[in-house]
Amino acid sequence: MQTATTAAVNSMRGIVTGFKGATLDFPIMKELCICERLLYSNRRRKRANGEERSLSCDQCGKTFTLIGSLKSHQLIHTGVKPFSCDQCGKTFTLRCNLKSHQLIHTGVKSFSCDQCGKTFTHRSNLKTHQVVHTKFKAFNCDQCGKSFTQIGHLKAHQLIHTGVKPFSCDQCGKTFTHRWSLKLHQLIHTEVKAFNCDLCGKSFNQIGHLKSHQLSHTGVKPFSCDQCGKTYTHRCSLERHQLIHTGVKPFNCDQCGKSFTLKTHFNRHYMIHVGGKSFVCDQCGKSFTAIDRLKMHQRIHSGVKSFVCGDCGKSFTHMTGLKSHQ
Repeated sequence: MQTATTAAVNSMRGIVTGFKGATLDFPIMKELCICERLLYSNRRRKRANGEERSLSCDQCGKTFTLIGSLKSHQLIHTGVKPFSCDQCGKTFTLRCNLKSHQLIHTGVKSFSCDQCGKTFTHRSNLKTHQVVHTKFKAFNCDQCGKSFTQIGHLKAHQLIHTGVKPFSCDQCGKTFTHRWSLKLHQLIHTEVKAFNCDLCGKSFNQIGHLKSHQLSHTGVKPFSCDQCGKTYTHRCSLERHQLIHTGVKPFNCDQCGKSFTLKTHFNRHYMIHVGGKSFVCDQCGKSFTAIDRLKMHQRIHSGVKSFVCGDCGKSFTHMTGLKSHQ
C-alpha cells in the first residue's frame, strides 16, 4: 500500500521522466533525489527496529515485511518440494533454492577468501567462512563452556547435552542427535565407497574423508600439543589428544568400573563385555572387537606398505611401524 510520501515521489518521478534529457540540474530532480533518499532511509530504519515486520507466520511465528516473503516461507511447513535437481535428485521447496543448489554441480567457485584463498560457490558461504579468521567466538555453551562463531552452531551443539536422539537408522536402529549425522551414518549401509586413495587403495564413501586421509601420506603434522609437544595431521586429533592432559575421564564402564577419556575408547572396551570379538578376518580367522582394528590388520595381507621413511626409503604397513623405525 502506497503512503502519501511514496505516492508523491512516484508522481514527481513520472513528471520528470516526461522531459527528455532531464538531469540533476533541474531543481525538481534534486528534490526528487532528496525525497527518495529520506523515504528509503526511513524505511531501512523501520526495518532495523522491527516496526515494519507486521506479517507473521501462524505456524512458527516468524515475521516478514513482505507478503510474498511470508508466502514463500509458509511453503516450508507444507513439506512439499516440487523442484528437483536433474543432477543428483535433491528436491527443494523453492525454485530459487534449486538454482542456488545447481551451482554446486558446475564446479565454479567464484567467491574467494582474501585471508586464506579458500573458494566458495555462494557469497553466503564465504561470509560464514570469514568469521573463522576473526577468531571471535561470541556464542558460549552454558553447559560445557565451548564457544562458537555462529548461534546456529551453538544451538546444534546444545542438543548433545539434552541426550535426545530423535533420528534413528532404519537399517540398524542406531540413533543420532542430528539429521545430518544420521545421513552420514547411512552411507555405511550402502557399501558404496566411490572415493579411493591412489596411494594405498583405501576407499571412502565421502570425498572429505578421502582428503582428510590423504594428509596422512604427506607426513606433515602442523598441529602440536603445547603440553607435551606431540604433533598431529588434523586439528581434531590434537583436540582429542589434549583431553588426556585434563585428567577427566567421563565415560565409565558399568561392567568393570574402568573409565575413559574418549567415547571411542570406551566403546571399544565395552565390546569385551557384550560379546567379544565380532569382526573376523576372512584371510586368517583372527577376530577383533572393532571394525577399524580389523581393517588395520587386513593391511598385512594386502602387502601394501604406504608409509615410507623419508630418510632411507623403507616402507611400512602401518604408521606406527614407521614411527618406531624413525
